[in-house]
Amino acid sequence: MEPYISLITLGVSDLVRSTTFYKQGLGLPAKEEFEGVTFLNLKGTWLALYPREALAADAHVSVAGNGFPGFTLAHNVKSKEAVNSVLEQAKAAGATILKPARDTDWGGYSGYFSDPDGYLWEIAWNPHFDLTNG
Repeated sequence: MEPYISLITLGVSDLVRSTTFYKQGLGLPAKEEFEGVTFLNLKGTWLALYPREALAADAHVSVAGNGFPGFTLAHNVKSKEAVNSVLEQAKAAGATILKPARDTDWGGYSGYFSDPDGYLWEIAWNPHFDLTNG
C-alpha cells in the first residue's frame, strides 16, 4: 500500500445541506455534479459527501452509530490569524464551535468545530513543521 489517502467519505444526513455547507459556506471546490454524492477536490485528497444510510449499507454496517467517532479531520493553516479566520468562516456557514482557538500544549494554536452532521474538524497552526500542502 502506498502512503496516502485518496478519498475520505462522510456519511451525511442531508446531502443538500452538507453540500451547501462545504461548497458555499467553506468555499471548497466541487467536481461536476453527480447524482447522490458530492466530491470536493482538496489538495492531496478528495472529500466525498454521501447519504449516511447508503454509506452504512454499502459498508454492511449499522447506521445506528453515534457519539464520538474516534477521529477528527484537520485543516492546517499558516498562522494563528488564519485559524481564527477559518473558525469564523465555519461558524458563519452554520458550524458549531466546540473549542475556540487557543495556544496548545505542543506549541501550536488550534480550535475545533463540528459540521452539520457532527463531524469534528480541528483548525490548527503548527510552528514546528508545515502541514499546509503548499
